[in-house]
Amino acid sequence: MDKKATPLTMKDIAREMGISVSTVSRALKDSPRISAERRAEIQAYARQRNFIPNAIAGTLRHSKTSAMRTIGVVIPEFVHYYFASILSGIEEKASAEGFLIMVDQSQEKYEREVEICNTFYKYKVCGLIVVQAKDTKHYAHFTQFVDNDIPVVFCDRICTGVDASRVVVDDYIGAYKAVSHLIETGCRKVAFFGSRMSLEIFKNRFNGWKDAMLRHGLKADDSLVYECDSRTEAERITPGILAEDDHPDAFFAVNDDTAIGILYATKQTGLRVPDDISICGFTNSDRATACDPMLTTVEQRGHALGEEAADILISQVTGLLPKDKVEKRVVRTRLITRGSTR
Repeated sequence: MDKKATPLTMKDIAREMGISVSTVSRALKDSPRISAERRAEIQAYARQRNFIPNAIAGTLRHSKTSAMRTIGVVIPEFVHYYFASILSGIEEKASAEGFLIMVDQSQEKYEREVEICNTFYKYKVCGLIVVQAKDTKHYAHFTQFVDNDIPVVFCDRICTGVDASRVVVDDYIGAYKAVSHLIETGCRKVAFFGSRMSLEIFKNRFNGWKDAMLRHGLKADDSLVYECDSRTEAERITPGILAEDDHPDAFFAVNDDTAIGILYATKQTGLRVPDDISICGFTNSDRATACDPMLTTVEQRGHALGEEAADILISQVTGLLPKDKVEKRVVRTRLITRGSTR
């Protein structure tokens, strides 16, 4: 087995360039005590070797703290019920175990996610918990942690390109039960509103919808599948769908916001929910009980998901679990039936 890569230190640069560590330190800090030419030479050498300075080393040098107990957390959005629930679970577990968390949001952007992970790596976090961005297709910003024995745990949205621990909900079963409920209450044409299939959670929810339709003897063709995972988009496209002669009599959406957009648009067309159209979401957010009628939805249990992710990571950091062990945990969902279904 190949030996794990060891991060380059200022001591390494000093030895390789035949200069003192203090000279390297001053040059990297742009100190005027080092000539501009020499500073440029040292900085160029550090860049070529992908040197990442330990930004917290100075603060810890005279501290009694023996080791960093800070977990880096990346989520797509702060202002989102589900991700906030995950974050709450992580923080609660981390705090109880004497760990701090350092958090940032990717805003569903790959480039932003890379920047955050590189910053966390620079600050020497003891581990990383990630709910990855939707469009992430390259994983070097994650593997730099794994390759250097820094535990990574994927939460909710798993990264199939990195061999790391993960915690998910039973997306397939949750979707299957939700769509089965719609069918068993009289619906025969259930539309699926989902996102791009680049993420496993959306593939699993789509497969749950499809299998429920087929096993109840119904068609699950492409005409019932729509790429839509936001309230704004749902409000835009739903009226056109309902204007068709043979329109769906039910909708299953991959999140509550999309389902509420469908609900609002359906009522605007004059159709009744659930008498004419049944609607089911996925999350069980606060908004699910703030609409009229209240939303039937799959409870995703984000807080439990966050607790499990933090438990795995802390166990690996403290040695209760081997760092190279890929831990896989599943949090069970449950269907909450309310007024938007028959």
